[in-house]
Amino acid sequence: MDPQAPRPDDAPAGALAVLVVRTGGIAGIRRRWRVDPGPDEERRWLELIESCPWDDPEPESPLGADRFTWLIQATTLHDERRRELPESALVGAWRDLVDAVREAPRDEPRADASQAEGQ
Repeated sequence: MDPQAPRPDDAPAGALAVLVVRTGGIAGIRRRWRVDPGPDEERRWLELIESCPWDDPEPESPLGADRFTWLIQATTLHDERRRELPESALVGAWRDLVDAVREAPRDEPRADASQAEGQ
């Protein structure tokens, strides 16, 4: 795994966590969302994670400035999966997983404007 890649923040080994990072756009601001489901929610999240085509070939990134790129990282008891997708490939199961993470309740905001490009 790339040591520079975002990792779930201090997730203990074996913890279930899903991290989504969106980069790009006009301002180049990085946004991140994370969910650490409790035991009563694990089954739902594992189904969302397993429904994604992690092993499919990498999609082509469309050319052009100001496009979003999505990094999706899922840590489960047995493995860690990571996939980077262009906005155009965020469909189907990928969209379901990302939307679920973005809509999950959290204790603190996940916008990270300090990591915007050029700052």
